[in-house]
Amino acid sequence: MAFSRYALLGKVKNNTGLETSVNMARIHRAVEQRQIEVTVLVLEEGQRLDQIAGVFYNDSSYWWAIAAASGIGWALQLPPGTVLRIPNNIGDVLGLLS
Repeated sequence: MAFSRYALLGKVKNNTGLETSVNMARIHRAVEQRQIEVTVLVLEEGQRLDQIAGVFYNDSSYWWAIAAASGIGWALQLPPGTVLRIPNNIGDVLGLLS
């Protein structure tokens, strides 16, 4: 159940998509409370969330899970040195979505 980087953007306005602030906060809170295990990664020059998602999940469309877990919003490109928290199991993240 992967999602395109652009496919669901229209649902943000209706607060019905997985990318709602409620779901983003739910994922981030679960990481903060250690309900979801993560790998910590410090972003290097030229790395993007979609590329990292491709490496960790074999699917770059899960970039939003890394953004939510890290509490960084919807940016794909971030400055070097940004600390990312990458959920070890994407299923744990998907299980939190309303």
